[in-house]
Amino acid sequence: MTRLLPSLRGVPRVLVFGAVLTLIAIGGTFLLDPYRNFQLATVAAYFCATAGLTLLIGQSGQLSLGQAALMAAGGYGYALTTNAMTDAGITGIPRFLTGMLVAVVVSAALGWLLGLAAARLRGPYLAGVTLTLVIAVPAVAAVFSGVLRGDQGVQIAYDGVPPALDRLIAVEQWQAWVAILVAGVVVTALAAFAGGRLGLRMRAVRDDETAARLNGVRSGGVKVTAFTVSSVAAGAGGAVLCFVTQSVSPGAYTLAFSLLLVVAVVLGGLGSIGGAAIGSALIVLLPWLLGAATAALPLPVEVAQRLSGNLSILVFGVLLIVVMLAWPGGLASLRRRGRSSARNRDRVPSRTPDAQKHALSRSRDAGAPGTDRQPEDAGARHPEPVFSSAPNSPTAPHRKR
Repeated sequence: MTRLLPSLRGVPRVLVFGAVLTLIAIGGTFLLDPYRNFQLATVAAYFCATAGLTLLIGQSGQLSLGQAALMAAGGYGYALTTNAMTDAGITGIPRFLTGMLVAVVVSAALGWLLGLAAARLRGPYLAGVTLTLVIAVPAVAAVFSGVLRGDQGVQIAYDGVPPALDRLIAVEQWQAWVAILVAGVVVTALAAFAGGRLGLRMRAVRDDETAARLNGVRSGGVKVTAFTVSSVAAGAGGAVLCFVTQSVSPGAYTLAFSLLLVVAVVLGGLGSIGGAAIGSALIVLLPWLLGAATAALPLPVEVAQRLSGNLSILVFGVLLIVVMLAWPGGLASLRRRGRSSARNRDRVPSRTPDAQKHALSRSRDAGAPGTDRQPEDAGARHPEPVFSSAPNSPTAPHRKR
C-alpha cells in the first residue's frame, strides 16, 4: 500500500485508505451468505475493541484487562438509549446515531476515570484495577437489576433493513454494512491518532517516561488520553455488537472474554492495526472452525461436550506459544518480514554466468604485468606483527648470532 498514491502523506493518506478498505469490505458482503455476514459483523465489532486495545498497549505501553467491561458499558448505553427512543416513537437512523453517541460518551467517561488511575499506577497495579472492573460487571448488573435486568440483560427493539434497501439485501447484510461503517470510522480515527502527535507522545512515554517529561511531554495527560481514546473504540464496538445481536447481557462480557481480547491483540501484533484485524478474525472464526471439525468427527457425546467449551481455549494457548516463539512481533510481522526480504533481494544485484566469468577473468588478470593492481598475497591478508627493534625489548625477536 505504501507504493500507491505516494504523493499522499499523513492524515489524508490514512483517510483515503480507510475509505477504500471500508468500501471493499462492504462490497465483499455480496459474496457471503447470511451467516457469514453475521460473522463479518461480529468481527467488525470486535475489531473496534481490539484496535483500541492495541493502541493502548502497543503505543502507550499500558496494560488493560478491562476492555470487555468498556464494551459492556457501550452496549448497555446503546440498549437503554434505543429502548427509550423507541418508547418515544423515534426509530431508524436517528435512533441508531443517538444510541451510538450515548454509548461512546458512557464508555469514554469510564475510560477517563481509568485513565486517572493509570496516571498514578503502572504494571501489575494498573492491570489489577482494570481486572477488577471486569469482575464487577455481573455484580453491577445484579445490583441495578431494575434497569439492567440482571443476568438476563437488556433486549432492544428489532432494527430491520431500511425500506429503500429492503428488496436488495437481507437483514444480516445490513447489519454487516452498519458494523463495517462504524469500524471503518473508528479504526481510521485510531490510525490517524497513532500516526500524529498523540501517537508520538504515547510512544515517547512508553519508551522512557522520564525522558518524555524532560522534553515537555505531560505523561499523565498522555496516559489519560490514551485510555479515553481506547475506551471510545471499545464502547463503539460494544454498541455495534448490541445492534447485531439485539441484546446485551453481563454473560457476554466475562473475564475470559476480556483476556481473549488481549490474546488476540498479542497474536496479531501489538501496536499494529492490521494485527488487531487478524486477532478479531481469529476470535470469531477459530471457535467456529474447531466446532465444525469436532462435529464432523465420530466422538462420544460426553467427549464432544467437553471439547466444545475447552478446545478453543487450548488451541488459543498453543497458538500463542507458537507465535511468540516463532514470530515475537505477532502474525502481522510476517508481512513486514516478507517486504524487507524482498527489498534486500532487490538491492543485491544478481550475477549472470557471463558476469561471473568476467569477474573471474578480472581477478586472474589482476596480477599480470602491466596492470596497476597487484594480487593480494597471504602476507597482505595476514600482516606480520611489528616488533620493537630495541635489543633489550622483551618483545624483540630472537635472532641467531
